[in-house]
Amino acid sequence: MRETLTGLILAGGQGLRMGARDKGLLAWRGQPLVAHACAGLRPQVDGLLISANRNLADYAAYGTVVPDDPALGNYQGPLAGVASALPVAPAGWVLTWACDMPRVPADLASRLLRAAHAAHAPLAVAATQGRWQPVCMVAATTLLPGLLDYLSRGERRVQGWLRAAGAVAVDFDDQAEAFDNLNTPEDLAREG
Repeated sequence: MRETLTGLILAGGQGLRMGARDKGLLAWRGQPLVAHACAGLRPQVDGLLISANRNLADYAAYGTVVPDDPALGNYQGPLAGVASALPVAPAGWVLTWACDMPRVPADLASRLLRAAHAAHAPLAVAATQGRWQPVCMVAATTLLPGLLDYLSRGERRVQGWLRAAGAVAVDFDDQAEAFDNLNTPEDLAREG
């Protein structure tokens, strides 16, 4: 029996470097950024969730929207989005990707899952040029209690949690451009 893999697009940020605009809904090459992320993830996963904290009806056109758990507070970072989505996802694994990275590698899920299984690790994170891409990971849904504990201590650093939870890194140097974020209006104009 194949394990369930749920995709999670992280679109719950404030978009401060984008002038407080909702990055996932900004157009890039004729479509919202979230549409590009969905198109890249959907063929690799069994279902798709979107972590968002505003414009929920707009995001609902692309997948099941999961706002941050009120107990965690709004805009508490990507880990709050992951923690809010893990209870909604079926048992198995969650593949995370940021909404402002429109070029999803076609083999993202298979490479991350293969590495996690080979290392008997509950997490695998993409890496380029020796640096982790912390919001591009596959995480076992069984990690929820530990993640909630981490967040309850006021921690928000994704890399700190990845290390504590035993993540393995997976080299994606062959597709490094896929991990380029469109964080600012200048990035969007240059890449568009």
